[in-house]
Amino acid sequence: MRQLEALVRAAEAEVDRQMQICNACRYCEGFCAVFPAMTRRLSFGAADAHYLANLCHNCGACLHACQYAPPHEFAVNVPRAMAQLRVKTYEEFAWPRGLGGLYRRNGLFISLMLAAWLSFFLILSRPGEGRDPATLGGNFYAVFPHGTMVAMFGLVFLWALLALAIGVKRFWSAIGPDGSEPGAAAEATRDALTLRYLDGGHGEGCNDEDDRFTLRRRRFHHFTFYGFMLCFAATCVATVYHYAFAWHAPYALTSLPVLLGTLGGIGLLIGPAGLLWLNLRRHPQHTDLAQRPMDVGFIALLFATSITGLALLAWRDTSAMPSWLATHLGCVMALFLTLPYGKFAHAAYRVAALLKYQVERRRKNPVATAD
Repeated sequence: MRQLEALVRAAEAEVDRQMQICNACRYCEGFCAVFPAMTRRLSFGAADAHYLANLCHNCGACLHACQYAPPHEFAVNVPRAMAQLRVKTYEEFAWPRGLGGLYRRNGLFISLMLAAWLSFFLILSRPGEGRDPATLGGNFYAVFPHGTMVAMFGLVFLWALLALAIGVKRFWSAIGPDGSEPGAAAEATRDALTLRYLDGGHGEGCNDEDDRFTLRRRRFHHFTFYGFMLCFAATCVATVYHYAFAWHAPYALTSLPVLLGTLGGIGLLIGPAGLLWLNLRRHPQHTDLAQRPMDVGFIALLFATSITGLALLAWRDTSAMPSWLATHLGCVMALFLTLPYGKFAHAAYRVAALLKYQVERRRKNPVATAD
């Protein structure tokens, strides 16, 4: 625990050092939300550092514009400093706190092993035992009873939601402004849904492997996020069908739950594959390479969830369906169990940071007022 505290304080101090230099220069003031937020401060304590780190979208534009970037003796590298503190935010505010550090150190290993173990356990439970696989007719509930699936995934979903909500509440308590301002929540939501600040501050996009601007990261993030939301929508629609209208699965290939799930699954193939490609190609100074296992672990779970879901749909009327179902359920459970302790957390913390930014910018600049 003391080692974690020391690492967090060191990361906060480095953000403070670099922001002091940037605040004196202000060349990048129009690049993204970080720099206007920076100008409202003369010093950068722990709360300010965590706020700015999560407001940063790691687009890389400021690094290539900075005259004090390495090899200059000031060694200003805002994207890396923010990335290094951002992962400390996940640890600092995670609930239970110890699990945040475990996932950061073992992201890829934990993700793959947890998915494999859960899938293997479900397969060993002999789903659909006593039934001729050819007579299952694509009925998942003939393999795992509906009540069993609701109990398993209800508990996992509630755990992920509770852990993430407590973490974000702790974060907001540390950085949040007093009160709110009209229109702040709506604009912060729009900025989050459109990924506004992945445009580099000028609309041309991020820097990946070099100083060339591209919108690839923004587009692959959109495929990933909206693919995830379409899959979630498919589950919600199927739930309404089941409980409100007593329309029970399996649903036709042309039904709304299947169409939404298929489109979402395709998005979760394109998006994570693209993000993995960009992650492996990205310039090493743009980010913290120590976080790559965490990034790749989350991407791997998203991809595995999607590919097993689409495979389940393709072979749901065959004897392979029970095994594909167990494998898919194992991947989904692993994904939700690790959501609050890895890369997914950045979405929730970033929305909170964007909300604070929109509240602040509607108020007088305290630094300008002091002048």
